[in-house]
Amino acid sequence: MALGMKVARAQQPTRLYIANDEHTDYKWTGNEAQYDSAFVHMLDYYLDQIDSTKNNPDDFQARFNCDGSFWLYTYEKYRSPAQFNRLVSAIESGHISSPLNTLVSTYGAQPTEAVLRGMYYAGQMERRLGLRFPMAVCMENQTLPLGLSSLWAGSGAKYSWRGVCGCASRLSNTSLAHRQHQLYRYMGQDQTGVLMKWYNLSTDNKSLGGYAETRLVNELHQATESIAQTVERLSNLCYTTAYPYHIAGAFGYGWDDLATFVSPAFVQAAQQTTTTDRKVRVSNEEDFFKDIVRSYPDLPTESLSYGNEWDTYSASMNETTALVRRATEKLRSAEALASLVSLQNKSFGKNLIELRQKAWEGFGLYWEHDWTADGPVSAQDRGNWQKKMQEQISTYVDTLYQLSSKSLGQQLKKSTNPRFYVFNPLSWERDDVADIEYDGNYPVAVLDVSSGQLCASQLITKEGKRFLRIMARKIPSVGYKVFELSEGSSKKLPVAATLSDGFFKNALYRLRIHPSGVISQLYDSLAQSRQLIKIQDGKYLNDLGTLKLDDGEPLVIENEGPVSVTLKGTSSLPVLHSFRITLFKDIPRIEIQNSIEENFKDIKTWAFSFDLINQTTSHEELGAVLTAKIQTRGGDYSAQNARYDWLTFNHFADLSEENYGVTLSNLDCSFFKLGASTPDSLWEQSAQLYALAGGQTDGEKLGIPAQHGQSRFNYHFALTTHAQAFDATAAMKFSLEHQNPLMAQWITGTIGRSPNEFSLLSVTDPDLLLWSVKPSEEGIEKGLITRFWNLANQPKTPAFRLNLSVRNVRQTTHLETDELQLTTTKSPFTAIFNPYQLRTFRWIIR
Repeated sequence: MALGMKVARAQQPTRLYIANDEHTDYKWTGNEAQYDSAFVHMLDYYLDQIDSTKNNPDDFQARFNCDGSFWLYTYEKYRSPAQFNRLVSAIESGHISSPLNTLVSTYGAQPTEAVLRGMYYAGQMERRLGLRFPMAVCMENQTLPLGLSSLWAGSGAKYSWRGVCGCASRLSNTSLAHRQHQLYRYMGQDQTGVLMKWYNLSTDNKSLGGYAETRLVNELHQATESIAQTVERLSNLCYTTAYPYHIAGAFGYGWDDLATFVSPAFVQAAQQTTTTDRKVRVSNEEDFFKDIVRSYPDLPTESLSYGNEWDTYSASMNETTALVRRATEKLRSAEALASLVSLQNKSFGKNLIELRQKAWEGFGLYWEHDWTADGPVSAQDRGNWQKKMQEQISTYVDTLYQLSSKSLGQQLKKSTNPRFYVFNPLSWERDDVADIEYDGNYPVAVLDVSSGQLCASQLITKEGKRFLRIMARKIPSVGYKVFELSEGSSKKLPVAATLSDGFFKNALYRLRIHPSGVISQLYDSLAQSRQLIKIQDGKYLNDLGTLKLDDGEPLVIENEGPVSVTLKGTSSLPVLHSFRITLFKDIPRIEIQNSIEENFKDIKTWAFSFDLINQTTSHEELGAVLTAKIQTRGGDYSAQNARYDWLTFNHFADLSEENYGVTLSNLDCSFFKLGASTPDSLWEQSAQLYALAGGQTDGEKLGIPAQHGQSRFNYHFALTTHAQAFDATAAMKFSLEHQNPLMAQWITGTIGRSPNEFSLLSVTDPDLLLWSVKPSEEGIEKGLITRFWNLANQPKTPAFRLNLSVRNVRQTTHLETDELQLTTTKSPFTAIFNPYQLRTFRWIIR
């Protein structure tokens, strides 16, 4: 039977849903003011249409579907409370719908936590207005991550639909016309997900499978005719081998218009095309999915990544995007510190509410899907707007971090000798370095007040400032230890690493580093001095693409002491760049800090070429840890409709043999390429990784040209080796420690707490990692919010303890909307986690 032929069976009458969904090309079709006006006037119009058809039969009443909560935010901003309440009533009655996402975004470049914060306004609306938003969408871009399904489900979404552009793409429309499933459970690795409608793209983006499925005819005066034709297509789709269902839906009309006002056309088309064998309904989209759930409870599931396409265009402003990524990571420490401070000062942070709201707005908008920058709004204007969104995010995070770290120092009682605390935002005890800005005398003795032990210390300079660096031991989970300075010096200790015989080495690693910054040899001293670098395609390790390994200024030791040693160099090829490589005493971490110090217009990458045999690459996507292989070979990437050249590079990528491997931590790059992978071919067996330093990945017409004029770019990597098979928990812990350094601040309080150490919380299972801890969005009075991620590929039932008096614990969505009370007074409490699942809890403090 040919694909698409009608299935011979006793057929029920078809039920068809047509939804007026206005697609938003924010900062592509118009500027911010134009879209603000369009949102408000369209909602005014559709609210009036809803009122005028309220006496029609239910199927023929006007309905309208926003494609982001930013519509609701804008309407509340520019309309009266009474008008906004009218909008809320229409949402409650099911005549207007809105998804959780702020606007239509690309997701492949986003850190996991950034995805969640971008939906926080919708979560606030749910609690404030007693609503729930069961949908989330990702439109037009041809590709889709795997882990997004879990993040949506954990945030409260149940349904989604996709329509792609079939334009500005390296994926052929022929391939997009043949999907494995058109209606399925889009499922994450944690066995949660959403019901997805994603039709085959038949011919172009004005068809089923596009993002304006009801708009077959472009002219607005032919809207009724266009929608009626769509109904016929839906009828022909039902009961085919490709779509063996009697329920179908076509969503979307607005296409790339700034605004459309076509409500009567949907009502008329539904009335005209309804027959005894066919029921046609003007839909809010949610009604379609509810009907599917009732009628087809056993749909197929799909847990696959489709790679990245338009997602990669944010690398055309790589330093700006990196600033957002750094702020996202820094938010972890800032909010953990704020949690400790808020427990003592319940008014803390209330003066930052407006800044916080702008930051969440920035997260929701920064990856808006029109990074193509090929529309009516100039690339220069688009770039300026991207910078504005980044600044909204960075300003809040930096302000919260500085204020909370200083405030905690004020809450701790100082002593006769200078004291400072060292804080660990992560959920396990750590040994690591800590730096505190210091302008006093040196040498100086540094005492761990809790243990009574002296710490190794040294002076370093960073960005022209002088710091005291110490080796801090056993810093507790989400907590701090107090350290004290006294005159004199600790026992003289040998330096942590040496530069001799052409090698930079410590007890763990031995590296040959060239003036170009290229590392040509790397020996693992704990693995019988195994050599880990193998030149591939002319590239070594930390290789920006120079053809002269020894081009550059002579290497110099910038900082040296018993805790760490940093080697610095500068080279002009292939562009002006500098590098700092740091080795530590007793810490199995090679830190690499690179910078490009001039503008560039082409694609730049940092190559990492390893000498490994039959290795497998694993990497953090968003809300998932993927195996970089095609599904038919045991991996997580779809064998069709996918793009394979640039894979998501969140906290880490790991290349592992059966019993040995290398983990690469990454803070600033959004994507990497395996070997010579192309859009159509994934080089799964390659032991070479190219971290994308920046560029327009699909030619000069897509993305922001010449990095929006930026002339300095920073990159932070770290390497470690492991003598066992790949372990997602170990890889994530290594990366989190690298990207979330211990922080230190002087103690200045004259009264207040005086414990020498404190831990806020603990968890019994090492595979359960704290992902975030923060005061509730509505204030610490509404509880402390914690999010944990099970990094194991098996279920876990850990016990959690909060070292405070707890009234009760509630399960919430990732957006902090309460779902279930778990316990009343018991602490610790246990919770069941699926494999790879994130869960969020609210702790109500006594």
